[in-house]
Amino acid sequence: MKRVKEILSSKGGDIWSIGPDDSVYAAIHLLAEKKAGALAVIDGERLIGIISERDYARQIILKGRSSENTLVKEIMSSNVITTSPGQDIQSCMQLMTEKRIRHLPIIDDDKLVGMISIGDLVRAIIADQKSTIGDLEKYISG
Repeated sequence: MKRVKEILSSKGGDIWSIGPDDSVYAAIHLLAEKKAGALAVIDGERLIGIISERDYARQIILKGRSSENTLVKEIMSSNVITTSPGQDIQSCMQLMTEKRIRHLPIIDDDKLVGMISIGDLVRAIIADQKSTIGDLEKYISG
């Protein structure tokens, strides 16, 4: 079974982040620019939250707030669930499903080293299943 570190190595080391005192507008602009679904909220070098498209929809759009006048720290998710690079992808999928989250920050030695999405996990699981099917077909056909 693949590990998170394998997903991170194939994905690259880019981490998109924003500060807690930046505007939600700046966060949404960065999400659009990077074609990302969530950003890590970093204070200094410490992960303190995540801001996602879901946070924007629920906390800005539905409440009629202004993204230009609202700070990231006012709407971010601050109870961040994380995992480590050595975690297997099946456990991450289970965790994300149970906690109903779409993005999972990866922490190694108290440092943010990446973020994976539910889509990253699905792609990895499908690739693993295709490999297993190929191996079984080779075994059966001799």
